Amino acid sequence: MRWFGFGFNAFGQICVHEKLVEGSDTVNEVKVINPTELSSHVDRSGCRQDIRASWSRRASLHLDGDGCVCLAGFGAVTSEECISVAESRGCKDAFISESYLTLVFPDRVESWDLDTKKKTPAWSMEIKTQPECSGTHLNLPLVPGGYIATKPPFYQSLSPHLKAKSLALGAEHAILLSATGAVYTWGLGSHGQLGHGGLISEEEPRAVEALWGMPMSCVATGGWHSVCISDGGDLYVWGWNESGQLGLPSQTLRKAQQQSGQQADASTSPREDPQEGEDDKEVFISIQAFPALVDITPPCEIKTVSCGSRHTAAVTTAGDLYTWGWGEYGQLGHQILSSDEPQRVEFFREQQMCVVDVVCGAWNTFAAVVKEEVANA
Repeated sequence: MRWFGFGFNAFGQICVHEKLVEGSDTVNEVKVINPTELSSHVDRSGCRQDIRASWSRRASLHLDGDGCVCLAGFGAVTSEECISVAESRGCKDAFISESYLTLVFPDRVESWDLDTKKKTPAWSMEIKTQPECSGTHLNLPLVPGGYIATKPPFYQSLSPHLKAKSLALGAEHAILLSATGAVYTWGLGSHGQLGHGGLISEEEPRAVEALWGMPMSCVATGGWHSVCISDGGDLYVWGWNESGQLGLPSQTLRKAQQQSGQQADASTSPREDPQEGEDDKEVFISIQAFPALVDITPPCEIKTVSCGSRHTAAVTTAGDLYTWGWGEYGQLGHQILSSDEPQRVEFFREQQMCVVDVVCGAWNTFAAVVKEEVANA
């Protein structure tokens, strides 16, 4: 499996591509438009590697053998692109925010302050070892009894009645998937990101009633929007759509495209070809307070999804990657700067690669791929 990255790269979190700036030292290319392979992830040994990302950093989690984490980006770039976090040796999972790296070990959880050089974690908590056969394995930010927040106080408890299976944290809200496939949200609701039909905030997890009775398999959240995948591979979205991150018509985005001279190809979507005199009838959505089904053309089943601050990336069961939303830094993986319609990233199809996973940083995207013959074996 190989990892590719594209989008915001000012701190070298994707790759160390330097350019000479007149009157100053060399600096990293800020935008990586075309998917670029992460050199530290060229898989020659067959070991399992995962990516975690924040706005300015990338954490590479090496899981096989004696697990460890390597960091790239702000404060971590060296001539070898990535530096190893010595304190991560033996970890089983990792979670990175803008200021903290959280590590899970068999017997404890630690959060390290990335902005200081302290040799001890900023916070730690002992955990009970989970039996391999218990079926209760949790991935960060979930831990037994609760979850780890992106900033202090780190540990937040959760009711055992929720039976949490996975959890995603947005800028100021959270979305939880239960073992039964139900979806719960809480936190700030000012952009409709909770999916309850209004803009009211919630202090405690509340079920998204519009999805009740439809089991979900995956949840993700951006800065102010939320998404989930049904067991049947349908994608539901809600929240802020200012940049088209929901895949729904965005008036702000359309106006920005017109002002910059970027006109969408009318042949790609009937939404872009209104009849004469009917332009004012097109419905634009700034905030979607209830879950809405995303239309992807051609029809396909979604396998997994991830969100950046204002963009979304989804992988289909056929191995294609679709992206949409804000793309100013190339985080959509194609030449269109921003889009309120899901667009396939053609690079991987052209290279005969199947995308198997996707992870978004705030302003960039990372995709895991295998060769088509491997995927079809």
